[in-house]
Amino acid sequence: MVNFMLKISADLENLTNLQPQGGCDDPSFPYLFKLKCGRCGELSQKETCVSLGDTVPLLQGKGTTNLVQKCKFCMREGTVTMIPGKGRPLTQEDCEGGKFAPLMLFDCRGYEPVGFVFGVGWKVESVILS
Repeated sequence: MVNFMLKISADLENLTNLQPQGGCDDPSFPYLFKLKCGRCGELSQKETCVSLGDTVPLLQGKGTTNLVQKCKFCMREGTVTMIPGKGRPLTQEDCEGGKFAPLMLFDCRGYEPVGFVFGVGWKVESVILS
């Protein structure tokens, strides 16, 4: 089991609290990235979509995961399970301090997420200047 924390940064000018539309644990927010196989190193051709609201049963054992996928090169199966409650919005203070904000934690078995795609479905708040 290897956990990967997705952290984001941005240049927020007069803005704060950048996060997915329904918050960091939004069940319908699509996280898009490529997957690198932990066995052979093959990188997926297309981005893979993972969201908290999509779950599938584990083939072995009890429980569920958010993604089960086979490597097209070596045929090894891997899973990606999202762990909610570990993220927070990116604030203006983070940006001014050159910091990243944790967004989502991924428990990856057999895969490594690579190249997060910053797509649609975000919200941000305006900072009122006085």
